[in-house]
Amino acid sequence: MLRKFLASGTLLLTCFSFSFAQDSASKKSSWTFTGSVDAYYRYNFNNARDSGYTNNYTSFTNSHNSFELGMASIKVDHSIGKVSATVDLGFGRRAEEFSYNDNGTRAAIKQAYLTYAPSDKVKFTMGKWATHVGYELVDAYLNRNYSMDYMFSYGPFFHTGLKADITLGKVGLMVGITNPPDVLSASFSKKFFIGQLSGGSSNGKVKAYLNYVGGKYNSDVTTNQFDLVVTGTVSDKFSIGYNGTIQTVKPEKAESASWWGSALYLNYDPISMFGLTLRGEYFDDKKAVTAAAFGTSIFDLTLSANIKIDNLTIIPEFRLDNGKDPIFLKKDGEGIKSTGSFILAATYHF
Repeated sequence: MLRKFLASGTLLLTCFSFSFAQDSASKKSSWTFTGSVDAYYRYNFNNARDSGYTNNYTSFTNSHNSFELGMASIKVDHSIGKVSATVDLGFGRRAEEFSYNDNGTRAAIKQAYLTYAPSDKVKFTMGKWATHVGYELVDAYLNRNYSMDYMFSYGPFFHTGLKADITLGKVGLMVGITNPPDVLSASFSKKFFIGQLSGGSSNGKVKAYLNYVGGKYNSDVTTNQFDLVVTGTVSDKFSIGYNGTIQTVKPEKAESASWWGSALYLNYDPISMFGLTLRGEYFDDKKAVTAAAFGTSIFDLTLSANIKIDNLTIIPEFRLDNGKDPIFLKKDGEGIKSTGSFILAATYHF
């Protein structure tokens, strides 16, 4: 009886597979190849000579008086019918820091995921993808400022797991289960819950995203992060962006502590080939919760120009970081509260 059942099941599966293969063969598939390259030079005004102090506590620009490769990326997307796959590879400082928990070739895999969309309102994704949290993105050409803010640098970078994107009219909902943030492989670990609620105005000029990441890194530490992103188009030359976030860490036998930040982005494009972005950010880590354990608050102000020549963007940038306490260093090791930097960056995408 069991043999007959197995034989019948095998025959049914074979017929289904053959039918599915015929159906797939009749559908057109599509390939998309995209990529980007970015490089930069950074000079910190408190780092004359060979002090060894870069005065940089944010991601991807930890250098002084040096020309650096940011990242070379290649992204391949393939779709057929209701299924698709994406492989996004990156090489360079940004890719290494983005996948800082991975070793060897896995650090080059920025994203790799599979998707299945049973309808135009529901899509399932499984694999590794860049976080939904925050305003700024890992690919340099997608940001108007080249240097990153503190919220990006100490929030999650990516997630590995399973998520569902659901469209409910003008409202979007995303829910998922993942490994701990920024961890590709996590046997025996607790899992995290992620979510996003998105919506906007009827004319599309205002969009808002409420994001969440929460769970246990181990048996005795629980983290929760709430994040809000709002973008608004005032005119064809002026737009505004806002990002606010707070992360709470609660050890099992201790009081909870949190860090938080808030940033405003003012974008002005007088002509198509030239634009300016002013970013102001306040970052508070008085409880020394982040990996850098600042134990203070920081205000940073960044002015970036975007000079566009076809797919090439040249970004001269001035940045001022000011701490409530002397967390930066002069060349002789003396602590100071403020430091200034200049960056000349270039990004290209195809």
